[in-house]
Amino acid sequence: MSPVSRRILLASLPFARLRAAQKGQVFTAEGVRYADPATEFLVERFTDPQFPSYWPLPYARSIARRGAFFLFASDRGDGLQAFRYELKSGEAKQLTAATRLHSGSLNLLPDERTFVYADGQSVYLAPLSTLKERQVYRVPEGWELGDGFSISGDGVNIALIEKQGTKSRLRLVGVAGGAATTLIEHEGELRHPQTRPRRASVLYQKDTTLCLVHYDGKNDLQLGTMVPSPGAALWSVDGRTVSYLAPKGNSVYLREVVPDTRQDKEVTLTSQFHNFQRNVDGSVLVAASRSVAQPYILIMLRQTRRELTVCEHKASDPKSVHPVFSPTSQRIYFQSDRHGKPAIYSIVVDKFIEKTES
Repeated sequence: MSPVSRRILLASLPFARLRAAQKGQVFTAEGVRYADPATEFLVERFTDPQFPSYWPLPYARSIARRGAFFLFASDRGDGLQAFRYELKSGEAKQLTAATRLHSGSLNLLPDERTFVYADGQSVYLAPLSTLKERQVYRVPEGWELGDGFSISGDGVNIALIEKQGTKSRLRLVGVAGGAATTLIEHEGELRHPQTRPRRASVLYQKDTTLCLVHYDGKNDLQLGTMVPSPGAALWSVDGRTVSYLAPKGNSVYLREVVPDTRQDKEVTLTSQFHNFQRNVDGSVLVAASRSVAQPYILIMLRQTRRELTVCEHKASDPKSVHPVFSPTSQRIYFQSDRHGKPAIYSIVVDKFIEKTES
């Protein structure tokens, strides 16, 4: 080994140890509360906006069923990393020492003792107790991860998107052995796959079309024209129907389709929804408006279709707000850069929504 290469190697070792030592470190509470300018409801900002922090994708499993903790991604000066936020104490524990974390890949497995994430070309599983990661899949050379990453309800499969130039493909990866199957390949954009509850199929976005395909790659269905966005389509609790946002002139409508029968109906006109999610029992929706004049977080009762403004999000990009309910429906989480860099926010809505079982 040459003296130059040896010096380079030795110089790199302390840095590698430093990165590894940072995994597991705990950051103390840094949250602040303020009255929302539009509604005067109390909003809590969990993370310091001097460090960019990102909420997982709207359809990700990122909050513990009892609501005690949630996952998020943040860059504290050592690159983007995964964190576990304890709601009771406000402390955030660093879970990864990644070199190129994909924030949209963060998911809890159903047992809530393990989480999954993608770092560069690799997908890892890691126990929350030891943080000792295990590679379960590696994106083939010539391809890279695209937009979207979800875990099946039983924790057996991962649905993800891979890109190669202008081409995209939807892949199904087995969590246990890492075996991968290509379900769809498309010359264009594939995004945001969501495995279907209780059935072996995957919902995904193809350019501006909402589609569904079986795990074997057969029966690829086009369900409707939609507003492309991470949170623009959503399975019902039982997996029978899909709610999605559809354009109509300059307006955005909420529609509902039954994939098995292809029945599609208009539900209601929305206040320019860009992302939405439901609570556990599907009785209430939470959404982020893309309206410049009214950049609000709203809730809508499914039965009455009445909207209520809960707070401003004031995000520069409404697609990134990603509002979601806590498992008990008593709290809403979202992301915004209204105070500088992206941060994680929350508002309690127990006065308006009944508590649900997680």
